Amino acid sequence: MKTIFSNKYVRSGLLVFAGLLLGWLFFHSNNKAIEKPETTSETKKQIWTCAMHPQIRMDEPGNCPICGMELIPLAEYNSDAKMDSNAVYFSKEAMELANVATSIVSFHQPVKNVRLYGKVQADERLLQNQVVHISGRVEKLMVNFTGEPVRQGQPLALIYSPELITAQQELLEAAKSKQVQPEIYEAAREKLKQWKLTDAQIAQIESSGKVKNDFEVYSNTSGIVTARRVNTGDYVSEGTTMFDVSNLSDVWVLFDAYESDLPFLKVGDKINFTLEAIPGKTFSANIRFIDPVIDPVNRVAKVRVEVNNAGAKLKPEMFATGVVQANLNQFKDKLVIPASAVLWTGKRSVVYVKQPNTKEVSFKLREIEIGPKLGNSYVVVNGLKEGEEIVTDGTFSVDAAAQLAGKPSMMNRDQPVIKKAGGMAGMKM
Repeated sequence: MKTIFSNKYVRSGLLVFAGLLLGWLFFHSNNKAIEKPETTSETKKQIWTCAMHPQIRMDEPGNCPICGMELIPLAEYNSDAKMDSNAVYFSKEAMELANVATSIVSFHQPVKNVRLYGKVQADERLLQNQVVHISGRVEKLMVNFTGEPVRQGQPLALIYSPELITAQQELLEAAKSKQVQPEIYEAAREKLKQWKLTDAQIAQIESSGKVKNDFEVYSNTSGIVTARRVNTGDYVSEGTTMFDVSNLSDVWVLFDAYESDLPFLKVGDKINFTLEAIPGKTFSANIRFIDPVIDPVNRVAKVRVEVNNAGAKLKPEMFATGVVQANLNQFKDKLVIPASAVLWTGKRSVVYVKQPNTKEVSFKLREIEIGPKLGNSYVVVNGLKEGEEIVTDGTFSVDAAAQLAGKPSMMNRDQPVIKKAGGMAGMKM
């Protein structure tokens, strides 16, 4: 029994020792087999820039060569990464935060809405001056105030004329001997006709045999009295204007067109206009005349339309706002982009174009040549192709990011160059 007990423990000890030995051998050899992992991280480099001049890029800390301020770390960039140094990169979160939106460039029929402002005016061809044809004194006015309507043939005033009294006496004397001296009789009648007396008035003088002291002045047109130029008791001479009368059955609407709008307007174009005094109603008419002379004071030319004024709703001096939709056939094969996509510096126009086939969203500055503005859009003459994607909303945010990153931007055409701290040679300004 004792021998068996001893052999049992010996065997157990041997088994434990063998297990430890095998474990040591296994892990020791495994550690030797494990090689140190290769460094896969790419070399990164710190860039330093100036807070006041973001176009400055240095690979070492120091002072700004322009203003002398201490440079601040910009951001780490991957020296081995294949990224466009002129492009601005955005994450999806950054685009949403900056409200950046894009659209595809395409062809559209260019239609320019030309907005014009003007006033209703009386038709100059329907203006009449009511003049007196005999000299004398105004005894009575039948029309006493401006704005009073008159009709053709209506008496306007009574005139006392000594010359007319003498002419009537000559007519009555000539009428007594008209069979013997018809030439004198006809001459007396013709003299009265020259003073615009009608045949009925002359016949009344002959039939009554009496000289008439006061004679009526009759209106020769229908319309509205726009000016009264005489008063009762005034002495007037032949040809003196008594009243200005405007016939408002047809009126003009005269719009002011600036020099920049004139190339897009032509006679025959349809214009839709509204009046502040008649809200909710739109009037339409065709352009009948464009003034060939520019006003030297306000630099506009008058554009005239003619409107039938049934019911006399349109009154002179009413304000009007009109719109002409001008088809720009000379630009029919050009691209049209939203005006919000264009950054204009006065000398050049730029847009940000989304770079295709890139994992990250990136935009690159591009100069374009623009044509006329079409309300909220521009005609593109050169610089873009159909199907390209451009920034249409948040353009200023993209440009601001480009400026902060020292990339080409609206105000900075050239890309900055990374320089050693303390050096300025070769720096693009």
